[in-house]
Amino acid sequence: MSVKTDTEVIIGGKVFTLSGYESEEYLQKVASYINNKMTEYGKVESFKRQPLDTQNVLLQLNIADDYFKAKKQITILEEEIQTKEKELYNLKHELIAAQIKLENTEKSVKSLQNELNESSKKIIRLETELKS
Repeated sequence: MSVKTDTEVIIGGKVFTLSGYESEEYLQKVASYINNKMTEYGKVESFKRQPLDTQNVLLQLNIADDYFKAKKQITILEEEIQTKEKELYNLKHELIAAQIKLENTEKSVKSLQNELNESSKKIIRLETELKS
C-alpha cells in the first residue's frame, strides 16, 4: 500500500494542505491546474462580474467539462486500440497463412524440379539408347 502524502499547496492565493496517496508532485500539479483555470477565467470580464458562488460553480462546471471530454477521448482511444489490435491479429494470421502457402509452394517447386531432373535424365538415356 502507498504512503499517504500531506502537501501544502497554494490555490487562489490561499494555502491548503492536500492529503492523498499520490505523490507530492502530482498534488502540486492538481493545484497548478486549478490555479490556471482560475487565472484563465479571471481574465474574462463577464466572469469577474459574477458573484463568488457563481464563479465557483462556473469553475466547477468547466473542470467537470474538461474531465468528461478527457474521459470521452480515452474511450475513443481505447476503441481505436481495440480496432488496431484486431487488425494486427488478422494481419498476423494472414502472414502465417501466407508463410504456410509459401512453404508448400517451395516444396512443390522442389518436387517438380526433382521430377524435371529425373525426366531429363530419362530423355538423355533414351536418346543415347536410340543412337546406339
